[in-house]
Amino acid sequence: MRRPRLENSPLLIAKGYGWLPDARRARGRRTVAARLGGLPVLGIEGPAAARFLYDEHHVRRSHAIPEPVQGTLFGKGAVHTLDGEAHRIRKAMFVGLLMDGDRVAALVDAATAAWDAAAPGWARRGEVVLFDEAAGVLTRAVCDWAGVPLSDDELPSVARDLTAMVDGFATAGPRHWRARRARGRREAWLARLVEDVRSGAATVPDGSVVDVVARHRDADGERLDPHTAAVEVLNVVRPTVAISWFVAFSGHALARWPEYGERLASGDPAFAEAWAHEVRRFYPFAPFIGGRAPREVEWDGERVPQHSMVLLDLYGQDHDPELWGDPYAFRPERFLGRGIGAFELVPQGAGDPRTNHRCPGEQVTVAVLSALAVRLARLEADVPPQDLSISLRRIPAKPASGVVLRVRRTQ
Repeated sequence: MRRPRLENSPLLIAKGYGWLPDARRARGRRTVAARLGGLPVLGIEGPAAARFLYDEHHVRRSHAIPEPVQGTLFGKGAVHTLDGEAHRIRKAMFVGLLMDGDRVAALVDAATAAWDAAAPGWARRGEVVLFDEAAGVLTRAVCDWAGVPLSDDELPSVARDLTAMVDGFATAGPRHWRARRARGRREAWLARLVEDVRSGAATVPDGSVVDVVARHRDADGERLDPHTAAVEVLNVVRPTVAISWFVAFSGHALARWPEYGERLASGDPAFAEAWAHEVRRFYPFAPFIGGRAPREVEWDGERVPQHSMVLLDLYGQDHDPELWGDPYAFRPERFLGRGIGAFELVPQGAGDPRTNHRCPGEQVTVAVLSALAVRLARLEADVPPQDLSISLRRIPAKPASGVVLRVRRTQ
């Protein structure tokens, strides 16, 4: 890999999601060498590149996730930081929790029930911010489903903390420090719950997330310490609440392309799922994902030195014209009647979620988003004048207004 002399961090800050795609376009290649934080980086894109990244012989995640991201988004000691047998055994716990059809269906039911309980209040209030309301709905749903006791009084502060962890992982400013404080509060909260469950001072439903994590034994045969157990409970709860970003994007899409509203409201499951996939493809969420080369390797004619970073351009791949054709057009129908390759659509990573680092909760995201998008389309609501711009400099991006709706009636 050519060793670029110039540090690219200022460009990443200035361009956000556009940094890697712009760098690759400037070179006319899917692969580009860069430097971030003083380290050599290889930015790559495309299905073959995704296969390369997810092969542990080429790239590994241990020691690759920056401390600021661990300290806000994933948590220290999380499954995301493991490789090899340790990763496979810890990941199996999440696969059992998040990829079982009955469990997924139960979470979808909890989410739609929470939406239906909240929606009449939106009509009484008139104007609501969709992002905030979706976060509350999803917090209620996932805590009930996961076995996390949550009173109505606690709900607003817990929802704010869970969204703060996602909102602050990619900035050095106030959002980052809010995220760190939020993580500290919620890790302590859930660590106490795990200790109480283990001691018998608290009970949770058998087979619930809290129960499974509290009983889990790692590759060394030992139970997770309470802090790590809390981190992993949060790694089920937090990503579910992060679906509020996609719900807000769905509101944005319905405001921009209202011609899809009637079809989505019909409840056709194939179209609802296609809608969920297109929202996840079209709108910006994670900019890239990466790891470190455990040894010197080569990709696309570039030498990758040992311990250097490799980044897969998620946003760029989801907008690659060779993969999608007219990628900046919002067209849910592009996902009707077609399969999706494991290394093709990558908003939450690539590969097989059962065995590698792809998020096992992606199935949950698609199912919950499909169901809530239908309910959103069925709302009788106006979109008052507001700032619906989405800045690609802001990571994670979201509509500036959060999508304000003037709800007249719910169905």
